[in-house]
Amino acid sequence: YSKNPIFLPCHKDDTTIDTALLLWSRVISHTELSKKIISDRDPRFTSELWTKLHRLFGTKLSFSTAYHPQTNGLAERIIQTLEDMIRRFCAYGLESKDSDGFTHD
Repeated sequence: YSKNPIFLPCHKDDTTIDTALLLWSRVISHTELSKKIISDRDPRFTSELWTKLHRLFGTKLSFSTAYHPQTNGLAERIIQTLEDMIRRFCAYGLESKDSDGFTHD
């Protein structure tokens, strides 16, 4: 489970609370939460609220090294793949079977 990314639609200006609610409603409430989560240093993921939520969930929250994308190479490759998939999706005007989210194998 821990290496299977889940992609969910969100907005650039979502707050920490918006992100936490999305994570809870679409992921945590339907799956088993990983014991350790590695995240980038986006302010939404470094806030006091986010830290408290992870303490409540019982997960260890770790951050990748700033300005060193090699630390999180797998995530970087997955993001590149997602960008390619979205580009193709938009270019060919394909219809989504499930626009709420999808996984990458």
